[in-house]
Amino acid sequence: MALVEFKGVVKKYETHISVNHLNLNIAQGEIFGLLGPNGAGKSTTIHLLAGLLPLDSGEIMLDGYSTAKNPLEVKRRIGLVPQDLAIYEMLSARENVTFFGKLFGLKGTVLKERVEEALAFTGLQNYAKDRPGTFSGGMKRRLNIACAIMHRPKLIIMDEPTVGIDPQSRNHILESVKKLNAMGSTIIYTSHYMEEVEAISTKIGIMDQGKLVAHGTKEELVQQAGLQERLMIETNKMTDDAAEEIRKHPRVSLFHIREGTQLELVLQESQTYLQDILFILSKHSLKLQKLTRVEPDLESLFLTLTGRTLRDGV
Repeated sequence: MALVEFKGVVKKYETHISVNHLNLNIAQGEIFGLLGPNGAGKSTTIHLLAGLLPLDSGEIMLDGYSTAKNPLEVKRRIGLVPQDLAIYEMLSARENVTFFGKLFGLKGTVLKERVEEALAFTGLQNYAKDRPGTFSGGMKRRLNIACAIMHRPKLIIMDEPTVGIDPQSRNHILESVKKLNAMGSTIIYTSHYMEEVEAISTKIGIMDQGKLVAHGTKEELVQQAGLQERLMIETNKMTDDAAEEIRKHPRVSLFHIREGTQLELVLQESQTYLQDILFILSKHSLKLQKLTRVEPDLESLFLTLTGRTLRDGV
């Protein structure tokens, strides 16, 4: 069942199209990782969903409600963790979370319980009386999350939540994402860090120049992109004749020598390529010492689909 539906969504800024006829369904219970370099349209997409920007055309539905026709119903169901911190330095951690709870209409005992629940979940209960000005960058990010989840939203949008923080805080946030999902929340997670998206996402969308260029599980995307197999081969030595023969093999589409005896090969699909490579090595009296098959990763997938790396332009 789709919790979020984008139907032909377009957003323009003068002559620039930031989101270009986006069609996308996100199922309830997913952790949806949204990847793309700066300017790809990621932030605009989530701002449209959160009701922070008007649509030029198309429709966005959340839990059956239109962002244009029922904006308050949509916003009640969303917890937004923006890239730029949305906390108040003059308020304590508890006062920050309480303020956002009141914005969602919570009050009395329910409000107090939800505030303490959010602080405990983010590991800030011992700092509840402290002001964010005394917090580390990671603690501020966690407070940002506490403010976004305290009303128990159906959808949590996290826009680059680990930018500029230490590894311990990053790990805490990634574990929190998994726990929130296990508790029933659907997550949309944008990041420039491939390894984060790969570690937590059940589905992945790749945006480039305002368009969704691929969407699915990592395995589905690898298959769609037709990524080729990559092997790392280490021998006892290497000769020019052997290297040239391997380079000219019809199944080898990329050949690179590392440190004299390590070969990096990108190969087209074939049942016989390995037998051929071993035959060439043996023919030139070379011994295979180590062979490693490198699984396609999101970095190579992104490069294949867009022609550039995720960090380009960042």
